[in-house]
Amino acid sequence: MAELRFTKMHGAGNDYVYLNGFDQTLPADLERLAIAMSHRRFGVGADGVIVILPTPNADAQMRMFNADGSESEMCGNGIRCVAKLVHDHGIAKKHALVIETGAGLLNLALQIEGGKVSLVTVDMGKPRLLAKDIPTLLCGPDEQVVDHRIDIRGHTLFATCVSMGNPHCVIFVPEATDELVLGCGPLIEKDERFPRRTNVEFVEVLSKGEVRQRTWERGSGETWACGTGASAVCVAGVLTGRTDRTILNHLLGGDLRLRWEESSSHLFMTGPATEVFQGTYSYPSN
Repeated sequence: MAELRFTKMHGAGNDYVYLNGFDQTLPADLERLAIAMSHRRFGVGADGVIVILPTPNADAQMRMFNADGSESEMCGNGIRCVAKLVHDHGIAKKHALVIETGAGLLNLALQIEGGKVSLVTVDMGKPRLLAKDIPTLLCGPDEQVVDHRIDIRGHTLFATCVSMGNPHCVIFVPEATDELVLGCGPLIEKDERFPRRTNVEFVEVLSKGEVRQRTWERGSGETWACGTGASAVCVAGVLTGRTDRTILNHLLGGDLRLRWEESSSHLFMTGPATEVFQGTYSYPSN
């Protein structure tokens, strides 16, 4: 048996197992490892596994694996925790970090309290709005998908699609019920009109500056928070005229603040990052 040191962390309840590749050698089969470690009965228990690696391009590189072993481009809650681990564990003691992701290089500003990171603001970059960039086949490749009608499981829903480096289907509803999230969510995720599958957000608008979100996350099922999803919700709210450019988003695990700048078109997300515990995981070495 081989052993891996890990850190369990969460951002607004979106929890991952973090593996530091700066000070240990990681196994080659990360997909299989993610499935085993994420299992909430037989593993550590998490929405997935995030690997932190050295890179010449940034302070660190993150690779994110869902609970089903599939690799995703980015995780908004996850990258905040990456920043906390990189700072608090001494990899890079900075108030501003650059992290390399599958969605590109992202800049993060850290709020430090008592020598530890408490809040992180992530420049999520510019949202991608054309169908071909999301990707989705709901409309023509050079069109935006805004309040596009989809009929799922007897429900008529209206989808607005956004990529924050990963695909999102945002649906505004009067109430984000279990029937919608747990019943329609997995069907939309794997709908053939989303070639790379999609994350699905069901959103209640409380006011122009406040929403409530539940997420069916691609490869992980319902999660307590989704940072890229919350970012997509902010964009979708503006595109459909339902919200302002700055919103407070209430998720099951906590709150995130989002701001879509009109001048730069960049989306900024601010939220917490929490370390839960550290441990050692044993796994077969062959």
